[in-house]
Amino acid sequence: MPVAGRLAWWGTAFLRGLASPDAYVDAVLADDAAHVFAGPEGPGSLLEATAGLRRAGATALGAAFPAPGDPHGLGGPPAFSTAATDAGEAVVALGVPTEPGIGWVPVRVGRAIEWSSYDARRRMPPDLGEADRTLRRALLEAANELARLDVARWRPEVADALHDLRAGDPVTAPAGVPHRAADLARRALHLGEVVDLALDSEGAAVSAGEIAARRAVLVPLGAAARHALTAACSPDGWPDA
Repeated sequence: MPVAGRLAWWGTAFLRGLASPDAYVDAVLADDAAHVFAGPEGPGSLLEATAGLRRAGATALGAAFPAPGDPHGLGGPPAFSTAATDAGEAVVALGVPTEPGIGWVPVRVGRAIEWSSYDARRRMPPDLGEADRTLRRALLEAANELARLDVARWRPEVADALHDLRAGDPVTAPAGVPHRAADLARRALHLGEVVDLALDSEGAAVSAGEIAARRAVLVPLGAAARHALTAACSPDGWPDA
């Protein structure tokens, strides 16, 4: 799980009293050496930064996984959207009553993560059900088109992975995360890895036309996977308990 997803899930559980401070910090830290939050008064810890969000009125955290030309999950302004797109991920504080709100963007520095805070506008809440349906539709369309392009010949492992929705590493979700969200996150991560694998090599492509045809199939599937992961890691789009 990308760090923004871990922070969104476990930070929400912590803010809602469903995870202890130690569990929150350990889950977000994972294999990282440290998480440091840059601030005007110097660097701060994860708990100190989250306490600041709570004082500002935050009740949950949502993630976004934007890409160039696709700021899905963000509401701006440009400074925040640009930094989030450069990083490929970001977190927004949910429930903050004032405008502008608060967004965090991670940057990896060796084995550590440095977070920077930005003004963030309200975003359109992702819809978990719609993201799930879109991902399934994109997968079906991609699988059919890649079969026509003979994906099994140039990347047999890609063909196998596309048809095995049970594949992918399990994700560990805290209390409060709906099963549907955890399952969607697992599938989105799996398909995102499949897309990266397929795009990493031109395989048996013998022409620029073949390469373009494959990218035309794989890029939309990758976008659907990112949108699905955003919805899975965004409490503002989860169904009511």
